[in-house]
Amino acid sequence: MTRKVHCQALDEELDGLAFQPYPGELGKRIFENISQQAWQKWLAHQTMLINENRLSPINPEHRKYLEGEMEKFLFEGSAEKPEGYVPE
Repeated sequence: MTRKVHCQALDEELDGLAFQPYPGELGKRIFENISQQAWQKWLAHQTMLINENRLSPINPEHRKYLEGEMEKFLFEGSAEKPEGYVPE
């Protein structure tokens, strides 16, 4: 049986993550409060940010930016969209 969480990002009771997807306190907070569904949405958004903004996950400044966007996306319901982004 999968673990259920009240997902803060989607405001629903959904399947929780199987493991902590990010290190530290933020990772623990994500594990306890974010669903698999919301995490997948974040991964898609992160990929778009990386591609459109030509970010490198090995660059510490880019990692810091992505971490901030992840926190906004998952817990505040807002995140930056790439310049010229048009929703489908």
